[in-house]
Amino acid sequence: MAEAMTLQSLVERDRDHECEGFGTGKVCVKVVGVADLPTRFGNFHIVAFWNNRDAKEHIAVVHGDVLDRDDVATRLHSECLTGDALGSLRCDCRDQLEVALRVLGAMERGCLVYLRQEGRGIGLINKVRAYALQDTGLDTVEANLALGFRDDERDYAIAAHMLKSLAIRSVRLMTNNPTKIRQLTQYGLQVSGRIPLVIPSNPYNRFYLETKANRSGHFIDLAGKSRLPEQSDPVVVEGMPTDAQG
Repeated sequence: MAEAMTLQSLVERDRDHECEGFGTGKVCVKVVGVADLPTRFGNFHIVAFWNNRDAKEHIAVVHGDVLDRDDVATRLHSECLTGDALGSLRCDCRDQLEVALRVLGAMERGCLVYLRQEGRGIGLINKVRAYALQDTGLDTVEANLALGFRDDERDYAIAAHMLKSLAIRSVRLMTNNPTKIRQLTQYGLQVSGRIPLVIPSNPYNRFYLETKANRSGHFIDLAGKSRLPEQSDPVVVEGMPTDAQG
């Protein structure tokens, strides 16, 4: 009888993995390392991936048994040094990361894919340049366009392949961004549902969040209208205990 698949067994499975790749860039990934990752948000495994596109080291943070599972609660989080590490108030990235990990850690199973796509894919240096333009009055979309980029340069082909490599059959995506849902579906991954993840604004990021809603189509309603109750204070995330929200 064949041995049951484990996260650790994926390293050996992928040792000689090659495929035609995902997306226009034909990106191919393989699992190259797995380790325990105890955190303040719960106990996880960290899964390291190699890819054939660039030298960026993407990871997945996995809680519970996600292999060959359906409807796995999943968050795609793009790297944000200023928010994730430095606590910048110009965005909601750190709050979203921490809330997602806390929620996933309280569930039976879940997965957070951490993508090295700083600054919506334009890189850290250009993100600082975009911040400087925003300081003069441009919004985040106008700043990216002024630097010669699209509104959002991120590509989720790598994320789709990473989830496929973890043998996740379908996901409930923790997101406010319809592009993530569309791209995962485009790359053949079933998105069985959406878990809203809306963080209350602060005086420094309210304009940024309004721009994401009004110009990038994110599911955010800063007015807290009753027809979208998940948008009101405190933070409301499906699967998170009521007494832990806020």
